[in-house]
Formats: sequence, structure tokens, C-alpha cells
Amino acid sequence: MPVNRLGLVVHQARPAAVAAARAAHSWAAARDVSCTEIDVWSGERPRRSAQEESAAAGHPDLIVTFGGDGTFLRGARIAAKDGAAALGVNAGRVGFLTEIAPDDVPRALDAVQAGRTTVEERMMLTLRASRPLDMPTGMDALLRYGRGPVLPAPKLRPGGPEEVGWGVALDVTALNDVVFEKLARDRQAGLAVYVSGQLLASYSADAIIVATPTGSTAYSFAAGGPVVSPHMDAVVFTPVAPHIAFDRTVVAAVDEAVAIRVLPHSGRVAVSIDGQLRGVLEPGDWVAAYRAPARLRMVRMRPTEFYHRLRDRFRLADSPAADQAPPFYRPRSPVPEDLAHLRLPPPPGHGEDAGP
Repeated sequence: MPVNRLGLVVHQARPAAVAAARAAHSWAAARDVSCTEIDVWSGERPRRSAQEESAAAGHPDLIVTFGGDGTFLRGARIAAKDGAAALGVNAGRVGFLTEIAPDDVPRALDAVQAGRTTVEERMMLTLRASRPLDMPTGMDALLRYGRGPVLPAPKLRPGGPEEVGWGVALDVTALNDVVFEKLARDRQAGLAVYVSGQLLASYSADAIIVATPTGSTAYSFAAGGPVVSPHMDAVVFTPVAPHIAFDRTVVAAVDEAVAIRVLPHSGRVAVSIDGQLRGVLEPGDWVAAYRAPARLRMVRMRPTEFYHRLRDRFRLADSPAADQAPPFYRPRSPVPEDLAHLRLPPPPGHGEDAGP
């Protein structure tokens, strides 16, 4: 894909990220490619919406993030709004969403410019709500102490007045998850969960997580949820510390919206989107999460080996009672016709047979 405008999102507290971003600036300058750092704020300059960030950078073709998964989510928020591709440089601790090492930045940008990469599309969530999200006065400073300014509350999607019963359409997307969590330590969140408009259960819990398959390996996984392949579309919700016997995750079909209603005697509930606080709900408010029309375009240097990445990033250990297994299974012979539609590992190389 040709790159004419480059946007950089940099974790300024990590020297490796700052150094790698300098390499991207040099690459762009040598090729007369516009290069702008985005999602930058200070005490005098608050954070801006994704649309405003993209417009200020001249609508980049490619957004490159330098940091960990949190930094990648910052860039994904802006890339998804404008249809730009996103590439993650791993200067963090886990790097499940990121793709390349800091030293590989020039080579990777050359590969993108020459069309030697692939683009993988990932499902995202969007929201409707009973009212626009907002933040009570002083709440952002309390909840985000020491973390910098919060993002502005999501705007409404353009269009005419909506019928009240269906709520207002929020101009926001989530690549990982939308989290509804209690604000006060001594007040549980009372939340009713509806799937396809039908009440599933009412929870008294610390939180409810509504995640995409991509986000299934993030907070939802930490709360006991399943790993869901990012190659599929689904809506996953996981309760956190619920006072109920039914504490299981539910994986809903992609055309089944998951709605959360704050019950009358609940405490206030914070709404976080991809880890960023975006509003506070009062009893009676509701928010519905469902598949967004747009998808995030993630740049990959090669087809994603998701399960290898899962094993590597989470340092999965084999049972001490099990025999050693080969790293993957792929016979050398041609793929049979009835298996041709499946995702398969690459053929074994260097003369080594990967089969058992």
C-alpha cells in the first residue's frame, strides 16, 4: 500500500519507543512522506476526538504506534475512524497486538510501501445509549489521577433525531472491549444484561466486560473468559466477581447486541472503552454494544499465527507429564481438496519435517 501520510502515536515514557519513532521520522523525511505525531496532549492542550486527531494530521494512510498494547489501542481509535491502516511497534511488556520490534521499523515501512505486507481486518464494537455519555464535574480528575487527561465524551453519530426507544448512536468504536464497572468500593454495580433484547440475568458485580474476539485475550481473559479466535466475529461478555451462581462468560452471535442496564438501587457505573474512561452511568441508564460497520485494518508482515502468538506472549507451559510435541503440524504432501479452505500453517522449511 502506498504511504503518503504517516501518523505516529508514541509512548513518550519509554526510551525504546521514542528512539523507534525517530527512525520513522527519518524514514519519512528521506522519502518526502508527511509524518505527524498524533494523540499528543499537555496541561494546556486536552485530548481530542479521533476525528479531530485524524484531521489535524492530514488524514494519515498509516498510523504506527510505538509502545505496548495500550499505545496500539490509542492509535487504533484514530485509524478506525478514518479507514487508515495501523502498525504496532512493540516497546511494551506483552505486545499481543503489536507486530514488529523497534529495530525493524525502517524495514517494515519499506515493506508496507512496496506492498509486501498483508492487511488483517478485525471486528470492532460500537454503541447506542439511552442518553449521551458524560462525566460528572471533577470525576475525571479523581479517577484518572496521575494518568493524564481523559478523552472527551463520545459525540453522537451524524443523522436526524432518533426514536427514543432505540437510544442515541454514539460516534465511538472499541477494538478490545467496553467495560461497565462500579465506582465506589462499597457499592456493587447492579447491572441487567440483555442479549438480543431478552433479559439473560441481573448481576450484582464489580464489573461487566463486553469484548470483541480481539479483546478476549485482554481484561475478559484475566476475568476468566475464553480465548476467542480473532478471525471470527462474536460478542463476548464476562461478569467480574458477580454475586450469582451463574458466573460464566457468554459468547453471543455477531448479530446479537449485548445491552447493559443500570438497575435502580445500583451505585454509579463507569464506562471505559478500550481502557479509557468515557462516561458515568446513573441508575436507569443503559448502553448497548454491537458490531461496528467499520473494521480495523491491521498491518501484518506475514499472515498471523495467532496460536503461536498466544503461546509465546502468555508463556504457556506444557504439562510436565506430557511428552514434547512438535511446534506445529503440516505434512509435506499437497493439501487435500477437502482441507483447502482451512487456515493452515506454512509448509515446513529448512528441510525439517514438522509432522509428528
